This record gives sequence, C-alpha cells and structure tokens, in this order.
Amino acid sequence: MDVISNLEFDTTIFFKVVFLDLVLSGDNAIIIGMAAAALPPALRQKAIVWGIALAVILRIVLAALTVYLLNITGLKLVGGVLLFIVCYQLWKDLTGEQGEEQAAVRENTGEDVAADDDNIFSSAFLRAMATICIADISMSLDNVLGVAGAAHNNIAMLVFGLVLSIVLMAFGANLVARMLTRHHWIGYIGLVVIVWVAGEMTYVGIQEVYIYLKA
Repeated sequence: MDVISNLEFDTTIFFKVVFLDLVLSGDNAIIIGMAAAALPPALRQKAIVWGIALAVILRIVLAALTVYLLNITGLKLVGGVLLFIVCYQLWKDLTGEQGEEQAAVRENTGEDVAADDDNIFSSAFLRAMATICIADISMSLDNVLGVAGAAHNNIAMLVFGLVLSIVLMAFGANLVARMLTRHHWIGYIGLVVIVWVAGEMTYVGIQEVYIYLKA
C-alpha cells in the first residue's frame, strides 16, 4: 500500500509540474517570441537563442536558491511589477510607437536602416534584449517558485520541471515569432496573457506583503 500511495503521490506531482511548466514557460516563450518578432530576420533568431539561454541560466541559479527564495516576502510583487514594465514595452512594439521613434531618429541622424539588419549593437536589438532580460528574471522566478511548490522537495521533479521548461521555451518562442510575422493581431492576444500573469503575480505578492505586515 505504501508503494502504491508513493507512486500515486509522485504521479500527482508530475502532472502538477507539467501543468505549471506549460503555463509559465508558455508565457515566457510568448514574451521572447513577441520581442524577437519586431527584429529583422537576421537578428530574430539570435534574440530567441540568447533569450532562452539567459532564461536557462536564471532558472538553474534560482532553482539552487529555491529554499532561500521561498522565504523572501514580496518577491512575487517585484516580479509582477517587472512584468508590467515588459507589457508596456511590448505594447509600444505592437502599436508601432517604437518603430515611429526609430524612423524619426534615423531621419534626423541619417542612419542606414539596412545596416541594423545584422547589428547586435543596434538600438532595436538592445531594446528587445532588455525586454527579454526583464521578462526572463520575472518569469524564471515565477516558474522556479511554482515548480518548487508543486515538487514538495522532490529534487527529481524539480530537475524534470527545469528541463521541461527549457524545451517548451525553445519550441514556443520560435513558434510565436513565426506566427507574429504572419499575423500581427496575435500579438495582442499574447499581450493580454502576459498582463494577466503580471496582474496575478502582483496580486499574490501584495497579499503576501499584507499578511507579513499584519503579523
């Protein structure tokens, strides 16, 4: 009976971890894909690869610090605020405000548009990477905390969740970027998803801070 119950318990943890990864890594992939979609084709794949690599590193570091992170009150509130900053930047990209600003700068400075197509130091690429970095910090934090909570100190499940999140991000970010280049309106759906996640993180964070201050 003990063996069976343990297997059932592990199965429950497994499905919890898979579900959390599908949701949270999917959100991370949407942000990376949306930020990269605004770039020229030559830079798009670089942004996706670098963004995923950064997210992987952050997840490994944060997973190692999980025990300490779970004891920090208000961490999710900070993550939620960071995601709202990302939402604002993505909104500017979607509505074309950022593109108009770039066009104005190029017109005033005589900057060659084609020269930016493969320049990793271009303002467009650096801005996209800044957006991805902020999102990666926030979403990696949420992913690690969520998976750690579902894993219940099960190291194997924690590692499995980390690997699964990497695979989902790699597949999802490329898919989102390709879809956005063909169907611009899909970006608004992605933005709604990210706003929802940011609001949820902020709400949970505020509750944690309130309970801490009340105590």
